[in-house]
Amino acid sequence: MSAAMDTESTYSGYSHYSGHSKKAHRQGRDRHKSPRSKDGSRSEKSVTIQTPPAEPLLGNDASRAEEGQDDNWGETTTAITGTSEHSISQEDIARISKDLEDSVGLDCKRYLGLTVAAVLGLLVFLTPIAFILLPQILWRDDLEPCGTVCEGLFISVTFKLIILLIGTWALFFRQPKADLPRVFVFRALLLVVIFLFVFSYWLFYGVRILDSKDTNYQGIVQYAVSLVDALLFIHYLAIVLLELRQLQPMFTVKVVRSTDGESRYYSLGHLSIQRAALVVLENYYRDFTVYNPALLTASKSRAAKHMAGLKVYNVDGNNASGQSRAMIAAAARRRDSSHNELYYEEADHERRVRKRRARLVVAVEEAFTHIKRLQAEEQQKAPGEMMDPREAAQAIFPSMARALQKYLRTTRQQQYHSMESILQHLSFCITNNMTPKAFLERYLNPGPTLQYDRDRWFSKQWTLVSEEAVTSGLQDGIVFVLKCLDFSLVVNVKKIPFIKLSEEFIDPKSHKFVLRLQSETSV
Repeated sequence: MSAAMDTESTYSGYSHYSGHSKKAHRQGRDRHKSPRSKDGSRSEKSVTIQTPPAEPLLGNDASRAEEGQDDNWGETTTAITGTSEHSISQEDIARISKDLEDSVGLDCKRYLGLTVAAVLGLLVFLTPIAFILLPQILWRDDLEPCGTVCEGLFISVTFKLIILLIGTWALFFRQPKADLPRVFVFRALLLVVIFLFVFSYWLFYGVRILDSKDTNYQGIVQYAVSLVDALLFIHYLAIVLLELRQLQPMFTVKVVRSTDGESRYYSLGHLSIQRAALVVLENYYRDFTVYNPALLTASKSRAAKHMAGLKVYNVDGNNASGQSRAMIAAAARRRDSSHNELYYEEADHERRVRKRRARLVVAVEEAFTHIKRLQAEEQQKAPGEMMDPREAAQAIFPSMARALQKYLRTTRQQQYHSMESILQHLSFCITNNMTPKAFLERYLNPGPTLQYDRDRWFSKQWTLVSEEAVTSGLQDGIVFVLKCLDFSLVVNVKKIPFIKLSEEFIDPKSHKFVLRLQSETSV
């Protein structure tokens, strides 16, 4: 039997029928029902480690199912599969909505700046060439001979234009990283300056050279060279304004995630609010752990339970006010003891996590030991019988899948890891001869958002909320908020204080000491 069939048979054996009641039967069915395929074909057998639904948030039903499961959930649950001729899943709905959004049309705002810059850049590079060629085309016979001087100027103009072309491509024509709500002020200012500069040169050229048909060709070429030199200086100014100005740290920003309070600190230079927000988001996807709403459902359900325990009765004039006060006091005492419940719940959860972590580590180490033994044996066989990394991963995965599945469900990470992604990561570790500890690093410690599926966990739309204009620069005390669908990032800006250092000189000859001994010592 092949390794793929072993994987499927092992996963099929994890969920079987038991003697539970019909209610437990329905709960197990809702919890382990496999998504149906998009093309309307018959659905395959459901696996326990599956891709998460398109909506990452977990409802109250999911949280109650997580709290009610025991350590032997694999033996006491039931998986029900069915067939359907026409079916659609939540992932299909999300994909269809995404396609509809993409098919609305091109975002003109995103490409407007690039189009204007391209047209203006083409005008800038053609202008010196036109200055040199127009006299040769219009009044060639009347021009004074230039000789070697003009040939040297031609070479100078050529190399300067090549340098300017490369610098402009590297600075301006880069793929945009984000769609900002407002234009970049310094970039727009540079485009305006370049346009006015080239327009003034063309105006002077048309009045003083084209109208009068100037015969001094050497002066015309030098006029074109001066234009190229001025464009090089403008390019240097663009580097200073767009790249160098923001390098020196001037502000410290604190970024706090609104749901769980996770925070980070970053140092920024002179940036506008919208560009600072872009830097914050780039660092957020790299530094913050992935947002897991499943970790917040337990605290919410606990708070709701204790709020529901406090009840006030309207006695309608009856002599039961003492009884009502007694019930309120009892509910208050039960609410005051909630910290004990929280303590024991967290202690029990930590115990379960440690136990399942230990089981997972042992299972993975045994599986990697087995694959090493397989490699040693396969080297003695014919090349046609060798196993590739994918087959090796499928061969050893069933032995660790159960422990990994339980650990992911206990730590509420199952929605971030599909079976296919785990197999790909396992084959990657086998290919690069990585240790079991390196394989487990992704699952034992929640990583940043960049580590997971980009299309599923990256927020497509962020909203910048600020009392100041987003094109204004950062200032001390400014607070702005970045909102997405599930949470928001609160950014507080503080200016780095001015530091004054003073110097104190210490004479090396002053480092002299005297040893004083008392007379009654035994030295």
